[in-house]
Amino acid sequence: MDVKSTPSYLYWLFCQFELITCSYLMEPWEKVLFYSFNLAMLGLLLYTTYVCLASHASSAFQLLCSFLGNPRENALSVVK
Repeated sequence: MDVKSTPSYLYWLFCQFELITCSYLMEPWEKVLFYSFNLAMLGLLLYTTYVCLASHASSAFQLLCSFLGNPRENALSVVK
């Protein structure tokens, strides 16, 4: 993809987003509310994903380390 066409491609994607959501029909103050709500929801989704993913990855890493460190230990006692 050419660097010169990147802004036009992003503009094209934004126009597609406006067509799909029908936000091109909204008044400017409605667009501000709509976009701010969508950005807030996206931010909350990304934050929740980051927090949960870090927690699950940490738990999985601890479980893996316990399996590799103590192979004779029961797996159920590690999970508890």
